Amino acid sequence: MPRRPRIFIPNQPQHIVVRGHNRDPILARLEDFRFLYKCLHQAAVTNALAIHAWVFMHNHLHLLATPTTAQSLPKTMQSVGRRYAQYFNKRYHRSGSLWEGRYKSSLVDNGNYLLSCYRYIELNPVRAGIVKHPEDYVYSSYHANALGKPDPMLTPHCEFEAFVGQSRVPANVNMSESKKTDSGTCSKHRHVYIELCKETLDRETLTNIRRGTEKGLGIGQANFLLKIASLC
Repeated sequence: MPRRPRIFIPNQPQHIVVRGHNRDPILARLEDFRFLYKCLHQAAVTNALAIHAWVFMHNHLHLLATPTTAQSLPKTMQSVGRRYAQYFNKRYHRSGSLWEGRYKSSLVDNGNYLLSCYRYIELNPVRAGIVKHPEDYVYSSYHANALGKPDPMLTPHCEFEAFVGQSRVPANVNMSESKKTDSGTCSKHRHVYIELCKETLDRETLTNIRRGTEKGLGIGQANFLLKIASLC
C-alpha cells in the first residue's frame, strides 16, 4: 500500500507524533530528556520550524508546530531522529532502530481545533495517569503556555497569544525578570488557558485528533478536511 503523501500548506500548524520501535522506551533518564530537547530545539531553529506545544513521554513524543517551508518539518524530524538515536544506542549499548518508523503528522485547522491540540498534547501525562495535574509533569510546554515560564524552544501561535491575551516573554528578558512576571501578569492573562485545561477533552475530540493524526486526514471542520483531501 503506497504511503500517503505529506501535505504542506503555508502557515498551517501540524500535530506530529513519533513513537519508539514496538512502543519501547526512548527516554529513561533526565539526561535523555535534556538531550532530546537540545536536538529538537537546534533542529527546529536550523530548519525554521515554529514549535507551539510539546510533550516528551517515555516511549513517544507529541509536537504542535508550523513549518515555514515544505522541508522544515521533515528535515527537523530527520535530524532529531538520527542524532538522538545515535546518542541513545551508544548510551544504552544497543543497536538497531529506535523509532517505530516515519513520524505521523496531520494538518490542524485554526480556532478551537488548534486550542484542542494544545490541550491534547499538554494533558497527555494526565490522561496517561502519570500525574494528576499538568503542571506536575516537567517535560512539556504547559509550564510555558499556561504558567508563563521561559522556554527557548517555544514559539506561541498567534491565535494562542490572542486567546491568552498576552504576547510571549521577549528573549532578552532574563530569568529573574521572567519570574517576577510569572507571579503577576502571566497569572492574570493565562488564567483562561489554565481553566480551559481543567476541562477534559470529550471522546469525540480525542478520537478525531488520534484518527486524523494516525491517518494523516487532518484535524478540523468538514470544509478543512475536504480541502486536505483534494490535495492528496
